Amino acid sequence: MDTFYISHGSPTLSFDDSIPARPFLKAWQEKGLCPRPRAILVVSGHWDTSVPAVNVINGHADTIHDFYGFPKHMYKIKYPAPGAPELAKRVKELLMASGFERVDEDKKRGLDHGAWVPLMLMYPEADIPVCQLSLQSNRDASYHYNMGRALAPLKDEGVLIIGSGSTTHNLRIILPPGSPVPSWASDFDAWLKDALLQGRFEDVNHWDEKAPSAKMAHPWPDHFYPLHFAMGAAGENAKAKLMHHSWDMGTLSYASYQFTTATS
Repeated sequence: MDTFYISHGSPTLSFDDSIPARPFLKAWQEKGLCPRPRAILVVSGHWDTSVPAVNVINGHADTIHDFYGFPKHMYKIKYPAPGAPELAKRVKELLMASGFERVDEDKKRGLDHGAWVPLMLMYPEADIPVCQLSLQSNRDASYHYNMGRALAPLKDEGVLIIGSGSTTHNLRIILPPGSPVPSWASDFDAWLKDALLQGRFEDVNHWDEKAPSAKMAHPWPDHFYPLHFAMGAAGENAKAKLMHHSWDMGTLSYASYQFTTATS
């Protein structure tokens, strides 16, 4: 099982057919982009805690509408995927065995829109158990890469590992649809593509020092660390592939990547 970084961009991806990334995600199963998983693990830019936490949900997970000022119908969308309590326990076990001293269990939290928006397009049947793992934006990229490395065994256990964020994410500089992409956004996006496809993962782990316009592209790192997580979870000698690339609202890159292990 390969690992994936999906740029989920705006919550309007859930219904707006004008967003170019939407057909890519809707064709996920049709194109056979990965085998059908027994469960899905998502690290989203929308669950940020001081220490790692997993949601241990029995029954169906709640759909969290963690956004404001959008059309009313969006707050009625449900993605009632089953929880994955056994996977949550396994995630905790692997992390603690790898030196993460504390991993919390959250028995109430459902799925935030960083998880359910892409999943409702990829797996609209909502019949695959889903577990979320939080990120820690007060730590660095290498920390999240190592978190992914700790969970790499899950790939061989039928678990689809997804990091969900946005390749560029500066909500202070959103432009009207159809606007040209500013140079700071295109430069960062191009640098990341080049670094990933050439296997310069260590440069990506030090993106804040290496990448052009790093702090413009990500004033806060919460939507970028899921990429480092997915990259680490692919294991040693992984290869990156650009699966999709498009822009929306001028500065939101929907670039999404697949990480293939050396033995796959």
